[in-house]
Amino acid sequence: MTAPLTPHDHQPPHSSFLSDDAGSPEERPDVGRAMRDGAVITLGVAVLGVLFGVLWWWVAPQVPLISDGTAVYLKDSEGEQSVGADGWFTLMGLGFGALAAGAVFWWRRAGGVAVVIGLAAGALAASVVAWRLGVACGPTQNVIAHAKQVGVGKVFYAPLQLRAKAALLAWPIASMGVFLALTSAFGPREELQQHDEHVPLRCDGCSTPLPPSPSSPPPSAQDEPPRGG
Repeated sequence: MTAPLTPHDHQPPHSSFLSDDAGSPEERPDVGRAMRDGAVITLGVAVLGVLFGVLWWWVAPQVPLISDGTAVYLKDSEGEQSVGADGWFTLMGLGFGALAAGAVFWWRRAGGVAVVIGLAAGALAASVVAWRLGVACGPTQNVIAHAKQVGVGKVFYAPLQLRAKAALLAWPIASMGVFLALTSAFGPREELQQHDEHVPLRCDGCSTPLPPSPSSPPPSAQDEPPRGG
């Protein structure tokens, strides 16, 4: 006769798999750190919008106006200064987006969802900050009062405007494109690891029998050879 197996003699096969799936504490993703990184990236990129707005106000072409005492007219009706302001904003947004993506990739090469969301949110916030700051730094929005202040026949400049609001997406689009390109080209490669320590090896012609796998049923008394005597 054989002694009955106790629960400690034969462990359920699924217990080892549960321990493997849970993973060690070192392998679990740090959600708190990822959220902090995303918040820092959002704030840092948004602050760059201040520099962007000042530079846009400085380099954007000004639109000259003139007043005859009754109405305000464009001094150069064929000028392209207003279109130039939108073009400068778009080009500068693309440049700032590429630089921001490179800086974020250098800081957090591993990437992650929080990093991507933080970069996109910060880029959009920076564009809005730059737009509003550039408009505020430019000439006053009250054109009539400005014309009365300078006098009849005097040249003054129109307020800075961003007519093509789609230019606000230049920075986010450039940031996402450059960051994804850098991650694909230079990001860390994760090697697939196969855990087959629970799979029994097959050996044809081996004299020594291989140990049973954890998933195999326990031996019963009927499988044992008869004992003599």
